[in-house]
Amino acid sequence: MKERAMVVLSGGQDSTVCLYWAKEYFGAKNIEAITFDYGQRHNLEISCAKKIAEKNNIKHLIIPINTFEAIGGNSLINKTENINQEKFKDLPKTFVPGRNIIFLTYAAAVAWQRDIKNLVIGVAQTDYSGYPDCRSTTMEALERTLNFGLDCAFKIHAPLMNLSKKETVKLASKLNAIEIMADTHTCYKGIYPPCQTCAACMLRARGFEEAGVNDPLLGK
Repeated sequence: MKERAMVVLSGGQDSTVCLYWAKEYFGAKNIEAITFDYGQRHNLEISCAKKIAEKNNIKHLIIPINTFEAIGGNSLINKTENINQEKFKDLPKTFVPGRNIIFLTYAAAVAWQRDIKNLVIGVAQTDYSGYPDCRSTTMEALERTLNFGLDCAFKIHAPLMNLSKKETVKLASKLNAIEIMADTHTCYKGIYPPCQTCAACMLRARGFEEAGVNDPLLGK
């Protein structure tokens, strides 16, 4: 029996590439997607995730989490803060403390109920903007913690971990995932057309430019 996987799908570029990677690796019929509505100012990505899952006939679950909004302290949640504001504790103000840790914990809880052993997430430490919860050491430690805490044998897959944005675009091309990039959302400001000035937009633009590929999102 083919192994099954749960993909953390934000609706952004990286998680969508990971969805297509999971389709290739596990088979489309063996994957599910999970998205989190955590009060992000760029919540346009939630509708993008829904559309991407529908286009690929992937079972999709959206889970609301309001705790990040209660904690505050970052510009991805607090809509009154400048998205390009200076750093806090040597980290970008767009860093949401514990976000990926909590996402994977919830994803593991759902996967445990459904007897799914593989968790897929689009974190990368190469172009990771300084986020500590995108590092391989974090993923390795979390995998061990989840396995102890749920008495299970989860495997966390982070196929983009050591890839640059250029290499991520090239992987998307290899997986026939360039066209679907038109349905993704990256802009931290949560607007369309994307602002092309925030850190996320600039990182995405650089990746497509260096890969020599036109970003279909900008051609819509």
